Parts: sequence; C-alpha cells; structure tokens
Amino acid sequence: MLRVEDFGTIFMLTSLLGALAISSPALAFVLPSQTRERFSELYVLGPNHMAEDYPFNVKTNKTYKIYIGINNHIGSSAYYELDIKLRNQTEQLPNSTISIPSPLPTIYKFQVLLIDNGNWETPLEFSLSGLSFSRNKCRVDWLTVNGVAFHVEKNSSWNSENKGFYLQLFFELWIYDLESSSFTFNNRFVGIWLNMTG
Repeated sequence: MLRVEDFGTIFMLTSLLGALAISSPALAFVLPSQTRERFSELYVLGPNHMAEDYPFNVKTNKTYKIYIGINNHIGSSAYYELDIKLRNQTEQLPNSTISIPSPLPTIYKFQVLLIDNGNWETPLEFSLSGLSFSRNKCRVDWLTVNGVAFHVEKNSSWNSENKGFYLQLFFELWIYDLESSSFTFNNRFVGIWLNMTG
C-alpha cells in the first residue's frame, strides 16, 4: 500500500517527465548536435592572400599570382583533383545542380590527398601570351600555369555592355569515388574573370 509521501514522489516524477517531454523540441536548439554538415570547400584568394584584388585587366606576357585551396569537411580522408579550365563568355560552366562538369578541356590539374578537416593551399602563377586583336575579337594563343605553357587558342568577343574582351579562369573540384575507381565531379567550382587589355 502506498503512503502519502509516495504519492508526492510519483507526482514529482510525473511532473518532471512531462516538463522534459514538453521542452524537448526547444532543447534541440540549445544542446549541441552530434552530426555536422559534410562538404568540400574550394576557394580562390588574390595575390595578397585575401578575397580581393584579383587580377582583372591582364596584359600579355605579364605574370599574375593567386592562391587556390581546398578544405575537407566530409568526415573522412578524401583524394581530390582540382582541374583548371579557361572559357569565354559563351562557353559552358559546370552545372552543380545536376552534377555535370564543364565540357571544356582541362588545362592543368592538381591531385591532393586530405585528411578530414585538412586544408591544402598553393600559389598559382599564370600569364597569357599570343594576344591578338581584330575588330571585335580577341584571341589568346597561350596560357602559362606555374611555368608550363599550354596552347589554348581561345577567342573572346567584345562585350559592349562591360567594354572588354573577357575570359574566365575557373577551377573544378573532383573527388575520387571508390565504387567507380575514378574521379567524379564534386559540384564545386570557382573562377575569376580576366579582361584582355593587350
């Protein structure tokens, strides 16, 4: 048989459990979660190691410097490939919505193995040469990346709205997939616009 004191204890326990049940949705916002978002990060910095002062008005045979980097936050080690490509304003960029890379050829690439929460960053020096202008067209014959010259034969039409001949140097991030034993597009890309000035 229960004593009066036992009813008080049962009432307190029931009240405490009810309070916890009612407050549990609010506690989810306060207490830290054990899960975290898993993602790969790709970035480009200017010559002063800041997200500013990117090369823009470029001249032939002048070397420009930027920094590119990858951060791994996927929860395990990852083997990345970073592809460098060059496009004019009409050529296709990657489509990260449907996970399709740009069809343009890769000019230069890096391959990097990163542990979880690891970071890789490197300076990248580039120059353009063989620039020629005729009427409303500009042609670039060579792109040099870290001292290696690539024959690109890239044309750009005059952009009357922005008053320039524009090319975009961009970077696609790929990740090694164990199931397919190949690199697959990681839905990450960044780039910088370059105005050919002579």
